[in-house]
Amino acid sequence: MRHGEVFNPDHVLYGRIPGFGLSELGTKMAEVSAESKIGHPITRLYASPLQRAQESAAPWSKAFGLEIHTDERLIEPWNKFEGKTFEFGPSVLRHPQSWPWVVNPFKPSWGEPYLSIASRMLAAIDDAWSATESGEVVLVSHQLPIWMVHRALAGQRLFHDPRKRRCSLSSITTLTLRPQGDSGIGKFAEVDYQDPARELQASAIDLGAV
Repeated sequence: MRHGEVFNPDHVLYGRIPGFGLSELGTKMAEVSAESKIGHPITRLYASPLQRAQESAAPWSKAFGLEIHTDERLIEPWNKFEGKTFEFGPSVLRHPQSWPWVVNPFKPSWGEPYLSIASRMLAAIDDAWSATESGEVVLVSHQLPIWMVHRALAGQRLFHDPRKRRCSLSSITTLTLRPQGDSGIGKFAEVDYQDPARELQASAIDLGAV
């Protein structure tokens, strides 16, 4: 699950900067997301160490009586735009001091490499699966890490247009482990995407992702 809306009145690209928690709307989004899975056998809960992810995991913890396990690998990628207030995208070209950061969008040159993000996320998912004897696992993370998992499992190149990610606030991307041939070794596959808080999206502000 992605975290809910963040309280960010100054429209900062917050990245890993501490102190950015959920807004009232973001808290409601997280609650709606957790409520959408009532009746499912949720038996384990993980979250990124960042405040917005921990707060988004709290309704799941309450609804299912679970401890929140913090996994550093679920964290937002680091990037050089943290603390900036201009929109990430073509408008970056209006800020010459940022030009050296965008010389290689395929990597990307402005932050943690896409391959690194995908690798740590898939490792965290695999470990969470292995640590759970039965039931379903919830991992609360951030837009880009979740999108990297989606593209990696779909066999797509990791480079992409950040404006076209399908990963709304408090959305749920569901994976399962499918056996592969006679080897008995499973492979994760995406099987569903849900946006339980979509009715709250109209008034939400989503500016922190890079």
